[in-house]
Amino acid sequence: MVVAVDPTSLDPVSFGYAGLIVDWGGVLTENLKDAVNRWAVADDIDIDAYVAIMRSWLGEDGEIEARLNPIHALERGEMQVPHFESRLAEELTLRSGRPVVEQGLLARMFSAFEHSHDMNGLVRRARAAGIRTALLSNSWGEHYPRDLWQDMFDVTVISGEVGMRKPEERIFTHTLELLDLPPTECVFVDDLPHNIRAGAELGLTGVLHTSFAQSQIELSALFGVDLS
Repeated sequence: MVVAVDPTSLDPVSFGYAGLIVDWGGVLTENLKDAVNRWAVADDIDIDAYVAIMRSWLGEDGEIEARLNPIHALERGEMQVPHFESRLAEELTLRSGRPVVEQGLLARMFSAFEHSHDMNGLVRRARAAGIRTALLSNSWGEHYPRDLWQDMFDVTVISGEVGMRKPEERIFTHTLELLDLPPTECVFVDDLPHNIRAGAELGLTGVLHTSFAQSQIELSALFGVDLS
């Protein structure tokens, strides 16, 4: 089930949910498009070339599974960061005609990501209220602010560490097993519709994250707890 809550019509009502599963990039960080654009400007990357590469590797909706897809391999931990950086820098150089320095390419990209303090605070408030919390993230190497996660999560699932990636069913199942909760008692927050759909097929209630304000309203209503 994908939730669409009218912020003007609902008072908080508990639906019996006990677990909150959240994505990192685009949920616990600010908007990904803005971050990538900042990186492109700072690193003199042709953003159109980058977008074209992502589409050719992932597909428009992120669902095309190619046997040797470098993003899927990176996210599952099957490809090391330096190898991925080399592939991406080579493609960017070929498509744009601009030389791209491969070493540290992803570190420079993730340095442009800004934390969403509002959403991080919401997760902490949810856990303090007795809701079990989990991070479920597709990783592009180790660029996570783990020092900020103290007291935020009961469970952390990083795709490259477990050899699975969203939207694969097995990574959702793995996360639920660690939480020791059934899917019908969990809410899943992600900024990508295809991940939300995959979770919903297993029985998770999905909240498509577009802003802190909207997610806060929906999650407060679902859990029956003021998470503002």
